[in-house]
Amino acid sequence: MTDNAVLSTQPTEAIRQPGLGPRGFARWAWRQLTSMRVALLLLFLLAVAAVPGSVFPQRGANPGDVLTYLDEHRTLGPWLDRLSMFDVYSAPWFAAIYLLLFISLIGCVLPRSLQHLRALRSRPPAAPRNLTRFADHRSFDTEAEPAVVVAAARSALKGRWWRVDTTDATVSAEKGYLRETGNLLFHLALLFLLVGIAVGALFGTHGSVIVVEGNSFANSLAQYDSFGAGRLASSDQLPPFSFTLKDFRATYERGGAQDGAPRSFEADLLVRDEPGATPHLQLVQVNDPLVVSGTKVFLIGHGYAPRITVRDKNGRVVSSTAVPFLPRDGKFTSMGAIKVADAGPVQFGFRGVFLPTARLDPVQGGISTYPAADSPGLLLSLWTGDLGLNTGKPQSVYSLDTSRMTAGPLKSMRVGDVWTLPDGLGSITFDGVAEFASFNIAHDPGKEPVFFAAMTALAGLMLSLFVRRRRLWLRATAGPQGRTLVEIGGLAKSEAGGLGRELDDLITRLPAAAVTMPQEP
Repeated sequence: MTDNAVLSTQPTEAIRQPGLGPRGFARWAWRQLTSMRVALLLLFLLAVAAVPGSVFPQRGANPGDVLTYLDEHRTLGPWLDRLSMFDVYSAPWFAAIYLLLFISLIGCVLPRSLQHLRALRSRPPAAPRNLTRFADHRSFDTEAEPAVVVAAARSALKGRWWRVDTTDATVSAEKGYLRETGNLLFHLALLFLLVGIAVGALFGTHGSVIVVEGNSFANSLAQYDSFGAGRLASSDQLPPFSFTLKDFRATYERGGAQDGAPRSFEADLLVRDEPGATPHLQLVQVNDPLVVSGTKVFLIGHGYAPRITVRDKNGRVVSSTAVPFLPRDGKFTSMGAIKVADAGPVQFGFRGVFLPTARLDPVQGGISTYPAADSPGLLLSLWTGDLGLNTGKPQSVYSLDTSRMTAGPLKSMRVGDVWTLPDGLGSITFDGVAEFASFNIAHDPGKEPVFFAAMTALAGLMLSLFVRRRRLWLRATAGPQGRTLVEIGGLAKSEAGGLGRELDDLITRLPAAAVTMPQEP
């Protein structure tokens, strides 16, 4: 044989594996997406993706905290904002995981549910040839005829809610299908839960507003500080209710290790369910919202609003209002801005720090030692120049853009103090302190389906955890001398015990039942 010789079975050409092609790849991708492994992975990713929503403040819940975070983290904050960390639940990446999980559950659970329904309608499997091969098996003999034993076993098992099928000499029984039913019910409820969340996201509305004592709010788009609506929701169909914040009360612990810890928050609202309706007084507390026409008004925060009066150089009142300052710490040290555009020859404004219980510290300067307004103080810094109100860019009412302004003097004020401003700008008076309440106003049509789905999922989980799946077979064979050999075997589909006890219980009841029961035709 020469060196160039080859075996006759050696292929003359290289074997090429056929490609999947577009349809094959799509079929493979669908099978991967609808597998239980991928569904669990997506559920885990959804839980991980929701973590930033509890770590970072969210605009939908408290826009003031978002502004505070952006002001305190001027480098990191804008990057987090670009990644939608302050709007996690409406972010594109969160929606992508959500939709993939929804599709995966549909492709995974629905075929299994149809298969389970067919299994429920099918007959229990026939008895195996050799019942002694099972770990749980018993045998005994009796004088009763095989048909009598079969009838007695059938009656005894049906009385214990077994699914039973019989032949002339065998009994096939199974129990515990509710375990798989509960498992599928849990996953179907999870799918329905996602539907409820989607309904709330598409048709729901939510917004936040800060209302100072004595001021009112009407449920219209222009009245909100921030507002969001689902893609299929209409802001023109908001329920036409309104309310006035008559009084807000907050109490705090005094003295001891928990000095200053909050104890209670409550707001008295004068509510009109619709224009022209008789107003009624409603007490709103934390976790006890106002409910009007399916819309809930939650009390989510509060703070202080110093009452400020600004006069021009001729003594004419230019502005007299309570200006909300946003709290920055547990002692309610609060920061805000006052903007004056029409009081003098130039525009000016103030950066302010409000201290509910003001005290001068030799190291830290002005600080607040208690969250209640026991001894209010106000620190103001004057800025003159262009407020940027005519640039067309939106501005926060809680901060002052000083990029086109010049810093002026500082002033510490108590209630009743008047500060005469330099360069003929006029004066500013610290008249007193009001409180404000922050409300979250939400309409969520998906909350009832979500609640029902959560309860159903809990019921399904209990069934899948505590119901045991098992099968049992009995064979009665006529033997010599007129006696009948009875063999019983069982199989459990879980490691939970108890099947042997059920076999023993059946055996103890069969002889007596076989003697007393007539033979079925």
